[in-house]
Amino acid sequence: MADNKRFEVIYSQGTVDVVQILVDKATGVNYMYRKTANAGGLTPLLDRDGKPVVSPL
Repeated sequence: MADNKRFEVIYSQGTVDVVQILVDKATGVNYMYRKTANAGGLTPLLDRDGKPVVSPL
């Protein structure tokens, strides 16, 4: 079976308060995911110029 997952976790820390960095394998854009208790959020990572951080595919 082919791996058709769009997002790949490249960094993870914590178990209750979780921070993860994900890469969109279709675009290379990096996102930060934060989860605490029953709440969470996702945001693109930006460089110092305000442009999205993009990993080479």
